Amino acid sequence: MEPLHLVTDKERIAPRVLFPGDPLRAKYIAEKFLTDYKLVNTVRNMYAYTGYYKDKLITVMGHGMGCPSVGIYAYELYHFYDVEKIIRIGSAGTYNENIKKLDVCLSTGSYSESSFAYHWSKTREKFFESSQSLNKDIVDTAQVLGMEIKQGPTLTTDTFDPYMPIDHILDDCPIKNELVAVEMEGFALMHIAKTENKQASMLVTVVDSQFEPNVIITPEMRETNLDQMIYLALESIIKD
Repeated sequence: MEPLHLVTDKERIAPRVLFPGDPLRAKYIAEKFLTDYKLVNTVRNMYAYTGYYKDKLITVMGHGMGCPSVGIYAYELYHFYDVEKIIRIGSAGTYNENIKKLDVCLSTGSYSESSFAYHWSKTREKFFESSQSLNKDIVDTAQVLGMEIKQGPTLTTDTFDPYMPIDHILDDCPIKNELVAVEMEGFALMHIAKTENKQASMLVTVVDSQFEPNVIITPEMRETNLDQMIYLALESIIKD
């Protein structure tokens, strides 16, 4: 079977991928951080760009929202295009009062009540670890850059929690008190990486917290902070 959602020549996809949710953010990253980049996928407007960061070939591609969407693109990247490493970069909320808005968090693994893993591979596992070696590269790089990052497990939900309270999901989560952030895609990415024996990690910037309702994040603050996270991901993924 040929890939249906990421359609390009195999050599146009790099073995290292940055994975934002928004395809327009992929465009932004290519334009701002890469050189000699080319648009290599436009199917369903899920843009993918391949270019050079320093002397390393990098692909940056949008993955959409939710487990089913990220699962499709992660599988096609790993399975059909021989991608070895993916770092998802995105935004998240938190229910941890020790995590502040604009903190950058590294997910050590993702817990979810989603049925994605069961549908994909008939497993009822609810927690999948991210790549320890890729995480080490991220931590080491953050130290060199003088960037503070928070580390811990994350929760993946099937709903956008600012619209729909998830207290019942949190109450059932056995690692509730360890969670650093809540988002919608990490669980599927980490599960696909495990099934394909590849590496995946996730960096998120916290943009929503019930503990800081009066902290307003301006567009300029968001762009600056996301750029720091993108820079960290790029510097980390080029490590051999």
